[in-house]
Amino acid sequence: MADIFDLFKKISSEGSGAPQSAKVEWIIAGLGNPGADYRRTRHNAGFMCIGDIAARYGTTVDRARFSALTGRCEIGGHGVLLLCPQTYMNLSGEAVKEAADFYKIAPDHIIVICDDINFEPGKLRLKRKGSDGGHNGLKNIIYRLNSDAFPRIKLGVGQKPAGYDLADWVLSRFTDEEEAPLEEAIRKAVDGIPLILDGKIDEAMQKCN
Repeated sequence: MADIFDLFKKISSEGSGAPQSAKVEWIIAGLGNPGADYRRTRHNAGFMCIGDIAARYGTTVDRARFSALTGRCEIGGHGVLLLCPQTYMNLSGEAVKEAADFYKIAPDHIIVICDDINFEPGKLRLKRKGSDGGHNGLKNIIYRLNSDAFPRIKLGVGQKPAGYDLADWVLSRFTDEEEAPLEEAIRKAVDGIPLILDGKIDEAMQKCN
């Protein structure tokens, strides 16, 4: 499993010279918190998934734009902007909105990848649209876009143990036993993305859910 922080090493306003794709048609935003203190925490599952997408399609996510770190690639002939907001989770919508406005991307062409405490590591859920489900990153994106009509991939990170503070739980790191099923879930999510881009979201949901 690629570590997104390894793909951020050459941060600059010019980027790393990674291959530029065709015109951007889609945004794939992985949610998380910036900085080494949050590396591989549960709340950063979205960043981790973006790392695997970037590794698979031969790009880096290291250009500072739109209050985010970004990278461009081509997936199945579709130009894609990979986006990791650097605003901290609760303001993720600022980066997504800025990029969407720049590229004139409608909500239904924005895929958001985030953590979900309702599922154990290894489980994921792809939804065509919907409410924020109590997730502050999704809540802010819905607010900023004024729409909930964007696909989202939710990666299970484990249910909060009894007596555990929620903030402490989502900012805790995965155990060794949780890493393998999480890696498998991320692989399935990455496998499903080309189907979403091709407009085959029902098929993608069958593959992922």
